[in-house]
Formats: sequence, C-alpha cells, structure tokens
Amino acid sequence: MSYPKYIILVLIICIGVCPLQSQSLPAQEDMLPSVFLIGEYEEPYEKMIGDCNNHLLNVCEGSMDIAYNVWLHMVNQMEEFAVEKSFDINGTKIWLTAYWNFDGSIKHLVYYPKPHSKNMDFTKLTEFLDEFSKIYKLPLKSSGCFSHYGSANFPSFANYYIKDSKK
Repeated sequence: MSYPKYIILVLIICIGVCPLQSQSLPAQEDMLPSVFLIGEYEEPYEKMIGDCNNHLLNVCEGSMDIAYNVWLHMVNQMEEFAVEKSFDINGTKIWLTAYWNFDGSIKHLVYYPKPHSKNMDFTKLTEFLDEFSKIYKLPLKSSGCFSHYGSANFPSFANYYIKDSKK
C-alpha cells in the first residue's frame, strides 16, 4: 500500500472510531458519587460547582430566615433518619455542601469533618449520607440546580428552633 493511501485509511478509521469513543466517555459530573469528602474528585467537582452556581438563598428569594429554616429542617431530618437507622451521629461535626436538583432532590452532598468532630469511620458516614440523599427532598423547586455551604453539628437541636419559629 502506498504512503498516501495508508494515510487516507488511517484518517477514515479515526473519523469512524473517534466519535464512538467520545460518546462512550461519561461526563465528568457523572463520575461523581452522590456523597464524598471535600478534596476527592477535584476536577469533576470543580466543573459541577461552575455548572451549579445558584444558591439556596437565591431560591429563597433572598430571605435568610427562610434559607436558614430550610437548612435546619434538612439537618433535623438527617438526625431523625440517623435515629431511624440506629446510626450514632451524635458528636459528629461537619462542613457540608448540599447540591440539589431543580425539584429539591439531593444531587450531591460533599462534606469534611471539623477538627473537634468525634473520631469515627467516615466511610460509614458517607454511606449514611448516601442513603439519606436518596430519600430526602427539599420542599423547594428552582429552574436549575442550586447549593448551600454550611455547618452541621449533631445533636443539632434544630427541632427546638423549628418548633419555636412556628409560634
């Protein structure tokens, strides 16, 4: 086979194979598990942050009171879910970023233990949060994904604040 015919054959093969390969590669965000520690999966996480740049405060129309109550309600539901699952979450202190889909379902929970959190197997916490993320739905909707970065300490005593705020 002559040299020019060889180049044409290689180009034809590349043109046919390259689109197939790009279709089979998952998007970076699809590579993210639903729950993980801050610092893991850096590249796809950074992309997701850019793609999901709306915040809970915006979804709550700028009301810090509403946004805070929504956050407290979710933390309280985590605590109740831990009791239901007999998972000892008390003493756990974490920084937590929640990413929600437009319908309020949890897209991702990304966390990191605070310095004075109890010593525990954080793979079990990840598993617990993964289970929670599958069942919990925020009572808000948005035109796209949105997020909130905050703190969660357990016990949270959120149920006392939520009850008091309804008076």
